[in-house]
Amino acid sequence: MEFIDVYQSEKYIEAVPTWHAEDSPWKARQILRMLKRHALNPRTVCEVGSGVGGILAHLQKSLDPACTFQGYEVSPRAIEISKKKENDRLHYQQRDFSQEGEEYFDLMLLVDVMEHVEDYYGFLRKLKPKAEYKLIHLPLELSALSLLRSRALLNVRKTYDIHYFTKDLVLAILSDAGYEVLDYFYTPRAIARATNFKKKLMVLPRTLTFSLHKDFAARVLGGFSLLVLAK
Repeated sequence: MEFIDVYQSEKYIEAVPTWHAEDSPWKARQILRMLKRHALNPRTVCEVGSGVGGILAHLQKSLDPACTFQGYEVSPRAIEISKKKENDRLHYQQRDFSQEGEEYFDLMLLVDVMEHVEDYYGFLRKLKPKAEYKLIHLPLELSALSLLRSRALLNVRKTYDIHYFTKDLVLAILSDAGYEVLDYFYTPRAIARATNFKKKLMVLPRTLTFSLHKDFAARVLGGFSLLVLAK
């Protein structure tokens, strides 16, 4: 089975019925934080793997009123939902932007996509010339805690996350793929987005440890993602 079939069929939406739409406002805030850090004011933005379209819809509310947004997604079901969010400056297409297209953007978003792509090196290399700046967000699933819990990564795999990373691995992979990393920071998804009892129990230890040593918290307790700004 090719994993792209998971998204073009009903398999992914059966595993993740909301397509993580509930996390879109939080993810958009992380993106805005990075843009503000570097005084970036893009006029054209695309998102590759835009899901059901929530991130771009939220970004449109905060970026320059002249900015245009384009989402690319291979899932017909996700595009069907996204189309309801379209307006004169926000559009979505069912298309694999890594395989075709001559468009060029000021900013490209890859938000929680790389962990789902079988050949992420080829994917990254094909996308690199299509935008000046890239913002890449992905979960850091490899931690001491996830390795000690026998089912942790297997449970993650049920939602078709097929690659697992640490901060240092992400930065090395992007460098190997020809990207220039400009900045990065952790995003505390398991603190901000704790949704069940077990995760809520870990909020305090993760918060305290993260305040003392960010790298140690991510490597040992897990529950963090990384947002990278690159060219």
